[in-house]
Amino acid sequence: QVQLVESGGGLAQAGGSLRLSCAGSGTILSINTMGWYRQAPGKQRELVAELTSVGYIDYAESVKGRFAISRGNAKNTVNLQMNSLKPEDTAVYYCWTWTGGRNYWGQGTQVTVSS
Repeated sequence: QVQLVESGGGLAQAGGSLRLSCAGSGTILSINTMGWYRQAPGKQRELVAELTSVGYIDYAESVKGRFAISRGNAKNTVNLQMNSLKPEDTAVYYCWTWTGGRNYWGQGTQVTVSS
């Protein structure tokens, strides 16, 4: 019903920047929330940033002031600009949407930050 495809990610040095993008397709209602989760090895998946269809934005405390989430120009797209990266940002990042009462996830993209 809903497909999410991430792009971006890769390897960066500490202090550097990366940009993630996600394109959603399928039955995504106009009322929705899109965002990004991440999961580091041995840790639980955690919310990084979310953006609702009415413009509400929230960030994890650990990324506030460094990451910025935004809607893309195309419908049902979301971006995550990651600046001042730290080694602890290393994780698999998953695009996520809540729509029609259900959660959907992308396949994930690896982000690795070297010290």
